[in-house]
Amino acid sequence: MDNLAFEMHEGATQHVSFVGKMNTIPRMEEKRQWSLLSVFLACLLACTVTTAVGVLILSLVYINNTQLHSEPELRATTIAILQKAVDPKFQFLNHLPKSKVFEFPGGAIQWARYRNNIKDYLSIEEEAFGRSLNSQRSQMTLGTLRIKSNGLRAPHWHFDANEHGYLVQGTAWIGVVDDGHVVTTYNVTAGQVIFFPKNTLHWIKNVGNEDCFFLLFFSTHDELQTLDVDDVFFSTPEDIASRSLKPEGGINFIRTFHKQKEDQGVNLPHNLAELVTNASYTQSPDNLVWRYFYDLKGSKEYRFPGGIIQLAQYWKNGSELSKNEKIFSTFLNQHQNTLALSTLKIYNNGLRQPHFHFNANEMGYVISGCAKVGIINTQGTTEFDIHIGDVIFFPIGTQHYIKSACDEDLLLILAFSTGDQLQTLDMDDYLQATADHILAQLFFKKQSEFKKIPKFKEDQAINLP
Repeated sequence: MDNLAFEMHEGATQHVSFVGKMNTIPRMEEKRQWSLLSVFLACLLACTVTTAVGVLILSLVYINNTQLHSEPELRATTIAILQKAVDPKFQFLNHLPKSKVFEFPGGAIQWARYRNNIKDYLSIEEEAFGRSLNSQRSQMTLGTLRIKSNGLRAPHWHFDANEHGYLVQGTAWIGVVDDGHVVTTYNVTAGQVIFFPKNTLHWIKNVGNEDCFFLLFFSTHDELQTLDVDDVFFSTPEDIASRSLKPEGGINFIRTFHKQKEDQGVNLPHNLAELVTNASYTQSPDNLVWRYFYDLKGSKEYRFPGGIIQLAQYWKNGSELSKNEKIFSTFLNQHQNTLALSTLKIYNNGLRQPHFHFNANEMGYVISGCAKVGIINTQGTTEFDIHIGDVIFFPIGTQHYIKSACDEDLLLILAFSTGDQLQTLDMDDYLQATADHILAQLFFKKQSEFKKIPKFKEDQAINLP
């Protein structure tokens, strides 16, 4: 007999088993899907971490490699920001009395110059002036030299510059040794000019009772390089010095020299009277002296309504020069990168009218008086006041003017970066030379209006109201 119950139970069992299998399959598939997802996520995480580490390593390498390259750019950016913070006038103005004083036993030196190490500048204004001289390739450096009575600017020479000096005060005895072993000595007084070619040994001795005060111009816009004779001597090995000089006592005599602790750039021993018992200050013949000397105060005066100009320069046409002045002019032109010197006196309320120089940068020092200076370049107009001791700089081609603003006359000593004759054009000259119809078109004024600008018989380079 068929057991229906059994049949029913068996069928039920089979049904349950089938249903269980049906229920298990989705769970297995779901488990398999989660396993694949876990693997995928793990791989994705590993890739992400690896990529992040790689990017970090590359970033560190890039930073290390570019840090050295970017440092100059960063410094340049910093300098640019610094320069923006400085009044633009300090590209053209240096308050020299505020600069560092280099003290020596026999005197002192101050500088208006470019310095390789920016830490050597005392202020950002001084730095702006030094950088301006260098960036404009000015071929200019200025120093003041004060020598006490009986003091000596030690024998020395300059590697990279000619030297031109103007004696403001005192009396000095100059010595020059040229490449032919010819020694030239001469005396110089206030208002006269001295000249030392590059790499020519020279010295300056104060032979008066008052301080000597020199304004010295050097034909370099880089840091001046100088060697003093005492420094060279003590840097030379004793046996080499002995063999070179062959003194009595040989090397033992050389060993009796002792280097002083204090720099002897400007020298004045406390026991000078014991050391020197017979000093003579001879004057060499004029044909030698005038190669290194010019009597600027005794030279021709170029007179204008508002002042006077005198020049110590090379003249293409030397017909108006004296025999000795021709010696100086010719010798100056024989050397490269020499300067021209000039004194500029402007009477009270006088104006050195707007002008520019074709072939030279200009640097000046205020000896007396005060003035208002104006500079016109592509950046616009810059005006500032100048007083005694200030140094001014006008780049080549830059139009500038100087107006005396004190009761006393303004006196400047000027240097120009040319060994040729200075070439200058004044505002009244170039406007008078321009056709009036061109001016009418340019300024939107009737042509007839320009007849109101007079032409003077007398040169108005320095004029009065």
